[in-house]
Amino acid sequence: MVKRAVLIGINYPGTEGELRGCVNDVKRMHKCLVDRFGFSEENITELIDTDKSKIQPTGKNIRLALSELVGSASSGDVLFVHYSGHGVRLPPETDEDDNTGFDECIVPCDMNNITDDEIREIVDKVPEDCSITIVSDSCHSGGLIDATKEQIGDSTKKAGKAVKTKEIEQDVRNGVHVVNRSLSLQSMINMLKQETGKSDIEAGNIRRSLVHAFGEDASPKVQETEGLVATKKRVVGNKEKGILLSGCQTDQTSGDVRTKGQAYGAFSDAIQIILDETKGRKITNKELVLGVRELLEYECYPQQPGLYCSDSNADATFIC
Repeated sequence: MVKRAVLIGINYPGTEGELRGCVNDVKRMHKCLVDRFGFSEENITELIDTDKSKIQPTGKNIRLALSELVGSASSGDVLFVHYSGHGVRLPPETDEDDNTGFDECIVPCDMNNITDDEIREIVDKVPEDCSITIVSDSCHSGGLIDATKEQIGDSTKKAGKAVKTKEIEQDVRNGVHVVNRSLSLQSMINMLKQETGKSDIEAGNIRRSLVHAFGEDASPKVQETEGLVATKKRVVGNKEKGILLSGCQTDQTSGDVRTKGQAYGAFSDAIQIILDETKGRKITNKELVLGVRELLEYECYPQQPGLYCSDSNADATFIC
């Protein structure tokens, strides 16, 4: 049995969407995996954008790292993914729908978005009797593994019910500065312009612009929408696979906290606090998420973390 991890932290330095705590989240989780869960350094891959000597968290590099994580796994292995960065929530681009009514995406440093459908396809490739846990400290992260059962949360779409995003407003209290990890469509366009050097990107042609910028490295769903590849019918594999701990619901934003010279994600920080409090004993996925929810509510954060997995995995040990 081998324990392997991919840790992704994106601060987007020098852009209007700059965050402060995402790379710190990854560093803390890296130490936790080694010290508490027995991961070997050689089996942990980090992608961060604050050190050019490291693997950069572009869309292509993230897809490759996740593919290699799953492709190198064998039955009995333990796989773990941590993502801290921006999240976006887009209406579906094909006639197909998902169980939240939107496409939840993570946002690489080059704006080459990765959709919940892609995450689902990666999870489906995990070998039998091999676990994969994903922690996503990003906005709209509920339901990021498409079609996975919702154990804790209320992101699943209610028929005919429109849902408005509940954002964390910028807030300063007692020396703590909190911003959300969500990108508005206009900010995403501005950052894509900055990344590609193209000035003609607008809301009506953003997906065409992604295809032009990234070609075959663009999201398969974007390629389908623009006719670059044939549309394929999506068939969800074993829904028992995959465990997602989300920083918030699909219609919520997650906090990026700056205080006393430190910066971190509110969700990532709460996970570390609960794990420290339970040092010396095992904690289930459900216990961890409920503990984090209670802590964030006590600290007056409006975001509500979620748990998405099978019934049996809800009661399984976190990173078992």
